[in-house]
Amino acid sequence: MIEQLEVLKSTVTALPNERDAILFTGDLQGRATRPSDRLPGRLLGELLAEELKVLASHGAIPALDRIGVVLVGDLYARPEMDKRGGTGDVRSVWKAFANCCRWVVGVAGNHDMFGPNFLEAHVKALSQQPHIHLLDGQAVNVDSLKVAGLSGIVGNPRRPFRRTEADFTSVVKRLSDDEPDLLLMHDGPDVPGYNFKGWTSVRQALEVSKPTVVVRGHAYWRNPLFALRNNTQVLNVDSRAILAVRATDG
Repeated sequence: MIEQLEVLKSTVTALPNERDAILFTGDLQGRATRPSDRLPGRLLGELLAEELKVLASHGAIPALDRIGVVLVGDLYARPEMDKRGGTGDVRSVWKAFANCCRWVVGVAGNHDMFGPNFLEAHVKALSQQPHIHLLDGQAVNVDSLKVAGLSGIVGNPRRPFRRTEADFTSVVKRLSDDEPDLLLMHDGPDVPGYNFKGWTSVRQALEVSKPTVVVRGHAYWRNPLFALRNNTQVLNVDSRAILAVRATDG
């Protein structure tokens, strides 16, 4: 199956002085299909990082050292490309973005591995590399942004990157109470009345905290942006990339 990646560009007024743009993306469960690529093609995230270099060289986007990258998980695709997704090593995607942009911060999806298996040591090893911040229940300061993150989904806690609904919601509440500028998660809140899939308990936990910006993936929403009752903005980047660029005067 051949599909195109949805890439959107928006302008924002609130970015750190050190940044001219932030790329938000997740659920890049595909591989490159260019004729010059031998099978299996490169992971879609690697190709997207390469395209950023081309766009920056032509002045279509800001310089790469002025761009941060936010990843919300599920960045692998089966080499056979016979169906979407699969579980595998996504370190090459994280490194590709870290090698071209100022920093990359994000969370793991339930299909992501960071080595030949799910050893915690592999996750820590990636997080210790320059310009990479892989979060699971922690927060980090990148430039002047406070970013918190929760990896994985609601599911059987005996499996990697899964928590019970109660535990997942509890971590969301703890992180949101710490008032981050960005709260990243792979799974996340629902939106009632719109058939936007997610968890009611997570939405309710967010709605009793101070407003923030939530970035999530895992379940595709037709509309990428929605405001909760407390004015928390939820940005859904499942199967899409959104480049938020600093608005210029005039």
